[in-house]
Amino acid sequence: MTEPISLYIMAAMYILAGLMHFIIPKVYLRVMPSYLPNPKFLNYSSGIAEILLGIGLCIPILKAISIYFIIAMLVIFLITIHLYMLSSKKASGGIPKWILILRIPLQFGLMYWAWYYL
Repeated sequence: MTEPISLYIMAAMYILAGLMHFIIPKVYLRVMPSYLPNPKFLNYSSGIAEILLGIGLCIPILKAISIYFIIAMLVIFLITIHLYMLSSKKASGGIPKWILILRIPLQFGLMYWAWYYL
């Protein structure tokens, strides 16, 4: 374990987030934009991707590619999910607008956190 503990914390965060797609899929399906096809498939696929990318962060040969894919995934989630939640009362699930707005810079923070380990 030569990497900083914060890299393993990030890995655990993505693995846990991916598992949540299977444990509480209704939450993720509610925020899925209606223009995207096959929401269940997309939900489970993104959950698998998060789990695999989290694991990839812990494997030295896969770390860099996992980081690039995590950043790409965060950009896709920002453009689709987070902006959709801002524009749809149903998708927001009653979360106050100011919290939804704060989540946008948080996505950039998560991207920087991943980029930091390249």
